Amino acid sequence: MMSQPSRAIPTNLILGFLGVGKTTAILDLLRQKPEGETWAVLVNEFGEVGIDGALLQNQGAVIREVPGGCMCCVAGLPMQVGLNQLIRAARPDRLLIEPTGLGHPARILQTLTEDTYRDTLAIGPVITLVDPRKLEDPRALDNVQFRDQIAAADILVANKTDLCTDEQVRHFDEWAEAQGQSDRPVFHTSQGKLSPDWLNGQSRFLAVSNPGAHHDHGSEPAREPSPDINEEPWQCVTSRGQGHASIGWRIHPELMFSESALLSLAMDDRVVRFKAVVHTIEGWRAMNVVEGSMTVVPAEPGELTRIELIAPGRLDVAELDARLRAAAGLD
Repeated sequence: MMSQPSRAIPTNLILGFLGVGKTTAILDLLRQKPEGETWAVLVNEFGEVGIDGALLQNQGAVIREVPGGCMCCVAGLPMQVGLNQLIRAARPDRLLIEPTGLGHPARILQTLTEDTYRDTLAIGPVITLVDPRKLEDPRALDNVQFRDQIAAADILVANKTDLCTDEQVRHFDEWAEAQGQSDRPVFHTSQGKLSPDWLNGQSRFLAVSNPGAHHDHGSEPAREPSPDINEEPWQCVTSRGQGHASIGWRIHPELMFSESALLSLAMDDRVVRFKAVVHTIEGWRAMNVVEGSMTVVPAEPGELTRIELIAPGRLDVAELDARLRAAAGLD
């Protein structure tokens, strides 16, 4: 049993499908953090290279990452280890948990409400972000993770409404009402702007539609520590699960990339998500591309370049690695 903090830590899950803007939303919440409070973020990524964690660093919070698939897999062990380390290190006044967009909320909520954390965590409203444009995509509507992220939500938020038509927003409202939870708060926002007031209160622990859909994937070998970037300056890692594959790179920060070549790779039709914190010829950039919607903004220099792409099905690792090397002038 881990030692208990003096009071239960207010804890919120921020859910949402791939590319909906969860990390942007958490960044905005951290900017609104009350002065003098310590907040912590447990962030889980589908891939192995820790881009979301890198974006959240230096934002006034203590960050812990659980990379490489859904944090609840393998009997919840990766999540519990990261969570325990974070609580001990930060003793936070609030904890935010960002599962991967391909994760399933039922097992995560189950872990958080076990006896181990009963007196440690106070589970507040589960917030699920939705891009209204996704409601036009049968692949999203038929995805069990998407459906159960919606079912678990205490608060439902339409994000990226600035990119939607009026009809798409109206469709979202009609769809949200049809989910059968008339008392559930529903909000519209853009650029991930959430109200800190939405974090207060208690979760209703709503039942998901298919709680057994995400089960243990069996024993996995322990991941080896990442090699030293100075000894191995170009590291390529892969991950698979939930019908998707990812390729990620950790690259020495002295290597510089052509921004245009990176964007060409990001816009490949096979890729549903591309994200990077990368040293380009024009300077450090945070890049995010979700099915053709692109954001590129200046970034703080990092300890290394991190690049990841996600696609359904398999990817040709050798081909994509060669294209990335060419973007760095290594061909």
